[in-house]
Amino acid sequence: MVLLSGGLDSSTALANAVEQGFTPYAISFRYGQRHSRELAAAQAVGRHFGVRDHKVIDLDLRAFGGSALTSDEIAVPHQRSTDEMGHGIPVTYVPARNLIFLSLATAYAEVIGADDIFLGINSLDYSGYPDCRPEFLEAFQRTANLATKAGTEDKRTLRYHAPLIAMGKAEIVREGTRLGVPWELTWSCYEGEDAACGTCDSCLLRLKGFAEAGLSDPLPYRQS
Repeated sequence: MVLLSGGLDSSTALANAVEQGFTPYAISFRYGQRHSRELAAAQAVGRHFGVRDHKVIDLDLRAFGGSALTSDEIAVPHQRSTDEMGHGIPVTYVPARNLIFLSLATAYAEVIGADDIFLGINSLDYSGYPDCRPEFLEAFQRTANLATKAGTEDKRTLRYHAPLIAMGKAEIVREGTRLGVPWELTWSCYEGEDAACGTCDSCLLRLKGFAEAGLSDPLPYRQS
C-alpha cells in the first residue's frame, strides 16, 4: 500500500516499493486542497508503475481549514528562504493530515491483506511538519498493530516504510532518477496552474533538489 500524492517524494516511495518486489496498491486523497492537479499526477504515476488498484478518497478538510492548502483565508507563502522554511510549523501544514491519511490507508491495507504501507515523508526538508518525523511513524505503527483486527486477532504485523525519511531533496532526486520515476508526470507545486509557480516552498525545495543533484527538472515553471 502506497500513499501517493503525485509529488516527488511519494512517487519515489512507490518506485522503491516496486523495486523491492511488492505488488503496489495506491491511495490518494481529494481532501479540499487548492487544486486537483496533484491527483492527476498521482494517477499518471500510478499507471506508470502498474499499481493493482488506486483508490481516491474524498474528504472535506476545508470544513476545518487551518492551513493555506485548505483555506482561502490563508495565503500560500512564496519566495521564502531555506532558513525561513527550517523554523517553525509552516502555514501549509494541514492539521493532522498524515495521521488521517495513514488511518485510512491502514483500513484499506487491512481489508486487502497488505501488511506493508509506504509513504514519502521526509524529516529533513520538512522539519517543521510534526507528522513527518520518525517518532511519529514509529508511534503510529505501534498503535495500528494494537488497534486493528489484522494486528490482534489475525496476528499480522503491519509495517510502515518511509524510505526517504533521512534523505535530502537532492538525494531523493538521485534515488528517484535511479528508480526510473517519470518526473515529468509528477507535481509538487502548491498552486494548480498549467505551469508550476516556482516560488512556493514546495517548488523551491524541488528546484533546489534538482539543482544540487546536477539534473534538470522537466516540469514547466512560471518562475525559477
